Amino acid sequence: MKALTITLSITLCSLQFALWAGDKNIVDLHRLGGAVEVTKNDNVELSQRNQKLVAEVIDLKQGGETIETLARSELGLIKGDETFYQIIN
Repeated sequence: MKALTITLSITLCSLQFALWAGDKNIVDLHRLGGAVEVTKNDNVELSQRNQKLVAEVIDLKQGGETIETLARSELGLIKGDETFYQIIN
């Protein structure tokens, strides 16, 4: 009976060591759980960004108004019959 108790105690101690300090322990599990949450949040943000880009691509393929708006705002282009005025504060 004493040998069985010692064997079970050693087994319990080795299992506890593996659980708390061994490879793939509880601390690693909690750390990975946090990393998964961060990755999920990043994926949601990137998915929303991708949806906006897809909508912009579709809009660019369908109409010229978006192209004109982008050219005016990002490149500073004006039409031939327009006069450009720059106001400096």
